[in-house]
Amino acid sequence: MRLTTKGRYAVTAMLDLAIHAQQKPVSLNDISGRQNISLSYLEQLFAKLRRAELVSSVRGPGGGYRLALDSAHISIAQVVDAVNESMDATRCQGKGDCQDGDQCLTHHLWQDLSDQIHAFLSDITIHDLISRKEISDVAKRQDQKAQRVSIDESLIKLTSTFVE
Repeated sequence: MRLTTKGRYAVTAMLDLAIHAQQKPVSLNDISGRQNISLSYLEQLFAKLRRAELVSSVRGPGGGYRLALDSAHISIAQVVDAVNESMDATRCQGKGDCQDGDQCLTHHLWQDLSDQIHAFLSDITIHDLISRKEISDVAKRQDQKAQRVSIDESLIKLTSTFVE
């Protein structure tokens, strides 16, 4: 059983959004830069998150995305489910046809594990995670790094203006 990058990236992007959307809508470009997730991949994920009504978009200058609900009302399981990520530990995707069309001996064990994982992630909200000190520390480090990159890019542009 594994959670693929789709689910991991969706949760990461939602945490980034929750941390940064308190002042203004957050652009996918900003999330992409801080989290090192491709912009086109984020666009695909956010289309699914928007359809699941977990995020809302704000158009125009200064636009971007906001959480559609309070972060305390969005579970990690909802995020993973929204991007159609499977948390299935069975070999048969829960269909019960894992051994030549029949259930294998351990089908119910792996199905129970899948249910436990989903229940575990259902009990954790975006708010729970962004309230953790270690997550706050990582977000601060990422913001500082993004700010340094932005300053470096501005200096390069300014320098190239004087050279021309």
